[in-house]
Amino acid sequence: MLVLKFGGTSVANAGRINDVYNIVKDLHMSEKKLTVVCSALGGVTDELIRMSKLAAGRDESYLKVLSAIKMRHLNCIRELGIEKDKDLNRFLDDTMQSLTDLLHGVSLVKELSSRTLDFISGQGELLSTKIVTAFFNHKKLKSIFGDARKFIITDENFGAGVVDFKSTNALIAKSLGKSASINVVTGFVSATVTGEMTTLGRGGSDYTAAIIAAALHAKEIQIWTDVDGVLTADPRKVKKAFPVASMTYTEAMEMSHFGAKVIHPPTIQPALEKNIPLYIKNTFNPTAHGTYISVNSTDNNYMIKGISSIDDVVLLTLQGSGMVGVAGISARLFGALAQAKINVILITQGSSEHTISFAVKPADGEPARKAINNAFELEIKAKMIEPIYAESNLSIIAVIGENMRNQPGISGKLFQALGKNGISVVATAQGSSELNISVAIKKEDLNKALNAIHQSFFLSDVKTVNVFLVGIGLIGSALIRQLHKQKSYLRHSHSLDIIIAGICNSKKMLFNEDGISLLHYKELLDSKGEPMSPKDFVKNMQAMNLSQSVFVDCTSSELIVKHYAEIMEHSISIVTPNKIANSSSYGNYHKLQSIARKRNIRFLYETNVGAGLPVITTLKDLMGSGDRIIRIEAVLSGTLSYIFNTFAKGSNFDEIVKQAQQKGYTEPDPRIDLSGKDVARKLLILARETGLALENKDINIEQILPPACQKAPTVEKFFLALKQSNAIFEARREKAAQKNKVLRFIASLENEKASIRLAEVDSTHPFFNLAGSENIISFTTERYHPSPLVVKGPGAGAEVTAAGVFAEIISIGKYFE
Repeated sequence: MLVLKFGGTSVANAGRINDVYNIVKDLHMSEKKLTVVCSALGGVTDELIRMSKLAAGRDESYLKVLSAIKMRHLNCIRELGIEKDKDLNRFLDDTMQSLTDLLHGVSLVKELSSRTLDFISGQGELLSTKIVTAFFNHKKLKSIFGDARKFIITDENFGAGVVDFKSTNALIAKSLGKSASINVVTGFVSATVTGEMTTLGRGGSDYTAAIIAAALHAKEIQIWTDVDGVLTADPRKVKKAFPVASMTYTEAMEMSHFGAKVIHPPTIQPALEKNIPLYIKNTFNPTAHGTYISVNSTDNNYMIKGISSIDDVVLLTLQGSGMVGVAGISARLFGALAQAKINVILITQGSSEHTISFAVKPADGEPARKAINNAFELEIKAKMIEPIYAESNLSIIAVIGENMRNQPGISGKLFQALGKNGISVVATAQGSSELNISVAIKKEDLNKALNAIHQSFFLSDVKTVNVFLVGIGLIGSALIRQLHKQKSYLRHSHSLDIIIAGICNSKKMLFNEDGISLLHYKELLDSKGEPMSPKDFVKNMQAMNLSQSVFVDCTSSELIVKHYAEIMEHSISIVTPNKIANSSSYGNYHKLQSIARKRNIRFLYETNVGAGLPVITTLKDLMGSGDRIIRIEAVLSGTLSYIFNTFAKGSNFDEIVKQAQQKGYTEPDPRIDLSGKDVARKLLILARETGLALENKDINIEQILPPACQKAPTVEKFFLALKQSNAIFEARREKAAQKNKVLRFIASLENEKASIRLAEVDSTHPFFNLAGSENIISFTTERYHPSPLVVKGPGAGAEVTAAGVFAEIISIGKYFE
C-alpha cells in the first residue's frame, strides 16, 4: 500500500488535477493498492474561513465570496469534462445550500463557534476529493470516494482534534483496507464519536495521510507539493536554497517545528512509530528526486541539514534576584503557560538562574504576560521578581542536522555569519541532543540572516558580494568593465561572485537583488531606472537588506558622503575613492572609523591617496607591526607629477599644463590641481592614519601660482596669466638644474607637522627618477632608516583607481569567508 497526499497547489485547478491523475495512473501500474488524500483547491480553505468571519460580522459580502467559491468549483468541473456527473453536481449543490443556510445563521446570531468554523472550513476537502474521484473514474481509473469523517475519530477539540487511534485504526482497516479500487480520501477533516465534524488543524491533510498509512501498515507515504522536496531553506527567502536528498525523522521533525512549510509537524509521529518512510515529491516536476525521510540519512555532505525559521515571535523574559536558587520557579512559570493553553516555541535560561526567556506566537504574547504576572504576583509586589518583559517583532532561525553532534565550530560558524553581517542575536538556545541551534533576531533582519547563514554553511565554496554602486563616470564605468572581465575568473579561481545589486548616475537609480547586467546597465538604467536621490538610494539599499552588502562610492560628491554614517550603522561596508569623508573635519573622520569598529564592518579607502597603490595598507601594516613612523614624503598628485616630470629645458610651463589638461590629467580648471588642495587632502588622510588629529588648516601649503594666475576670472584668462609667468617657473627650474636637481611637488609629514612645497631633489633622492604621472610615497621608520620604504607606481587614471576599488571589494569578499 502506498499513501499519496496532494496539497492545495497540486489540485488548484483542472490542469493540475489532470497532472495528479497522470502521477496516480503511472504509480498504479506498479502498485495496485493506493490511497490518495486530497487537500482543498489551493486557497479555498482560507476563503471559507474569511467568508465565515465576514458572516459573523454581518458583512453581506460573504455571499460574494461563497458565490466565487461555487463558480471556481463549477469551472473546474467543466474544464475536466465531468459536468454531466449528476452525483457530483448534486453534491456541489447540497454543499453550497448547507453553507448558505449555516452562514445565514452565523450572520443572524453574530457568532462563529469553533464547531461551526470546523464544519465550514472542511467543506473544501470534501468538494475537491469528490471532484478528483469523479475525474479518476471518468478517466477509467477505478476510484472510491472516502469521507475521512467516517473513520478518523477525534475528541471535541474543534480546530485541532486529538485522534482516538484505537477507534480510528479499526475503522480505517475496515473502510479502506480491503478495497480493490483506489481510495480517494478527504484530508484535514475528521469527526467525533457522535458524528460532529472536526478538523486536524491547518496542514492536517498531511496528518490524514500519516494516520491512514500507519493504520494500514503502508510501505511508504508520498507527500506531493509544489517544491522538489525539503529544501535547505525557505526558497521564498533564500533563492539559492536546494533540495535535501534524504533526512532522518528527527531532522524532519525539527525542521517542521521551526517553520518548514513542506511538512506538517504531527505528520511524522505516526510514520515514525510504524517506521514508514516519507517521500516529499513535486507534482510539477515528478521526475525530481525529492526528499526521502526515514530512520537513517545518507545525505551527509554538509555540517547541517537545513535552516528553518519562524517569521514572527514575541520573546518574554522573567528575571529577578528572587529566582536564584529557588526551586519550582520553572514549574510555576510553565504551569501558568500551560493553564493558559500557550505553546512555547523556544526556551533559554542563564546559568545564573537570574533570567528565563521564552518565545511564543504574537497572539499569545499578551495572554502569556498576564498569566505569568498573575502567577508571580506576590514576588513582583515584593520586587523579588520584575514584571514580565516582552520584546516583539522578532524571528527565530534554527540550524538543524544530526551531523552537528560532536562537531566543533558549528556555533562559531553560525554567529560569525551573523556578526559579519551586523545581525544581533537577542537570544539563543541549543538542546543537549545537538540537533539544532536556535537564535532569536530582529524580524527585519530575517531574510538577510537566512541568506548569510545559508551561504556560510551550504555555499562556502562560492561567496556572493552584493555591490551598490553610486557613480558610473570614468571610475565607475571602468570598475564595471573590470568586474565583467574578471567575473568568470573570480568565480572559478577565488570562489567569489560579485553582483551589482544597485546602481545609479546623477539622474536615475536601479535595483535588482539578482544582479544588474554588467553589459547593459546603461540601457537598463535609462529604461527602467527611477529618479535618483542619495536619500532614496540609501533607503532602497537598506530596505533590500541583503547579506554581504558593499556600498561603493565612485563620485566626488559631498551629498553622498553625508550618508556614510547611516549606511555603516546598517552594517553595510563602504569602499570609496571619494576623499571628502576622510579629509573633512577630524570629528567626522573619527566618527566613521568608530562606527566601522563598532559594527564590525569594513570602511576601505585605499584609493583616496594613491589610486591603485597600496599606500594606506602599507602604512597600517607598518604601524600594526609595531614600527614607528619618523617621516613620510610623497608625490601624491599624478597631475603635478606629470607636469614637473615633463618640465624640462626648452619647454614652456603653460604649454605643459595645457598638455596635462588635454590628456585628462587635470581638473577642468587646472588651478584646483596646482593649488595643492587635492594633495593636502591626501596628506591629511595619511596624517590621520598615523594617529594625528589634524585639520585642513594645519597643513602648510606653498602656493606656486603667482597672484595673477590665482585671481584670473576664467580658465582661458588663467592660461594667459600663466603664459606671462613662464619666466618665474623657468627660473626655479634653472636654479635647480644648476645644482643637478629637479623640481618635485612634495608632501611631507614629520614631527607631527604637515607641509606641501615645490622642492629640489638630487639623484640620491628616491623622487629624482619619477616619470610620467607616477606617484611615490617614502616611509622613513625606525625599521626603515636611513633607507626608506618606497611605494611607487601610477597615481592617476580611471583604470588604476577602479582596480584599487576592485581589489578592496575582493578583500571584503574574503572577509565574509
